[in-house]
Parts: sequence; structure tokens; C-alpha cells
Amino acid sequence: MDAALSNEIIFGVHPVIEALKAGVEMEKLLIQNSARSPQISEIMRLARQMAIPFQLVPIEKLNRLTRKNHQGVIAMTAQVSYQKLSSLLPMIFEAAMEPFLLVLDRITDVRNMGAIARSAEASGVHALVVPNRGSAQINAEAIKTSTGALHRVNICREDNLKTTLHFLKESGLKIVAVTEKASVEYWKADLSGPVALILGAEDTGISEEYLKLADVRIKMPMLGEIQSLNVSVAAGIACYEVVRQRHQ
Repeated sequence: MDAALSNEIIFGVHPVIEALKAGVEMEKLLIQNSARSPQISEIMRLARQMAIPFQLVPIEKLNRLTRKNHQGVIAMTAQVSYQKLSSLLPMIFEAAMEPFLLVLDRITDVRNMGAIARSAEASGVHALVVPNRGSAQINAEAIKTSTGALHRVNICREDNLKTTLHFLKESGLKIVAVTEKASVEYWKADLSGPVALILGAEDTGISEEYLKLADVRIKMPMLGEIQSLNVSVAAGIACYEVVRQRHQ
């Protein structure tokens, strides 16, 4: 079999299919854009079924990752275990706890991801919710930046954040958008009870369709000339405001 398993990648159609069927946690799949075979179709079917993101890429990208016979497919193994939000949320309620979640809309910088996870774990966040596509890889650099917090906080990878936000609202969570577009300072908002904070992309912020679903919008006042904070700093401030209000 012209394929192999390393600490970070699995390559070759048969090993990847077997890994998928065995439930190996995967960050994403890279599939050669010109590859056509029943095995490749099976890999894509399994990936969709298991909500594992995959990308169609030129063969040159695959060749840069391994010089061995990858047969048109490489799986990037996950360094964390992903949870299902639909299963995790009822468990939080059943434990008589008020859910505290962070929803991360297109956070693409791995160091920001790690820093957010560090603040989240320290402030008692139950889970980070990230989109299936368009989010930073949770790789070794992210885990290092988080000082291991990414191994200690639940990570829920969801296919559709809009559907997820509706699910959270229907489950009784208050959706709080942390955005410079808000008019309310963070300490003036009621952040008590079950809550999900949304934080947006480093450059464009929270998507407008998600902002519309927010019950509350909060901001950090900017007293200098710079108009926004780094997203990981904003996350830390907002998380500890939730902690402060819960411990009043």
C-alpha cells in the first residue's frame, strides 16, 4: 500500500477511508481537484457525513506536504477532540450550570485562536464554537499559544453558524455580539444567565447576518486613536465581565 500515517497527516485513498471509518479526528481533508475515482467519491461522502471540512486543491499543494504517493488525498489529523454542541449543551443544563459559550466567526489567526482559548478556559467558558470552514486550524502553534487550554476546553465545530445561533437562542441562551458597532459599553449590558458571546474576524468583524441575531451588542470604549482591539484581547475583557456579573 503506497501510503503512510504520520503524527500530522494520513495520505493515500485506502488509509484515509479506513481512518474515516474508524472515527479518527481530522482537522480537514485536502483532495486533488482533478482526482476522479469511486474511492475519492467515498472519501467526500464520508467527510460530509462526519462534518469534516475538505478542500479541492492542485496536486502541487499535496506534493509539498509529502513526496510519497498520496494518491490525490491527504487528511490532516486533529490535535483536539471535537464535541457536538447538540449533545454538549443539554449536559451543561443537566449539570445545573448556566451555559457560557464563545462563538468565533472566522477567526483565522492561530495565535488569536490560542489566546482566546486561554482566556476562555481561565474564565470558565464551557465551549468554543467554530465554523466548519473559514476558521484557524487548531494546530501545534495554536495549542502552544493557548498554553494547553485547547486541550481543556470543549471545541464544537459546526457546519452552519446561523443555524447554530438559532439553536442557542431556542435553547435559552442570550446572544451577545462583541463589536465596535455597538452603542452599549460592556459593563452596562446584562450578561447574566446562559450566554453566548460572538467574536468576529480580525479584519471584518462579525458577519452582518449574525449581528442581526444578537440579543445584545457590546463594545469596549476606545480612548486612543486606534479604533479596535485585537480580538483575543476583546474576548478576554468580555469573558471576565461575564465572570464579574456572575459573581456579584
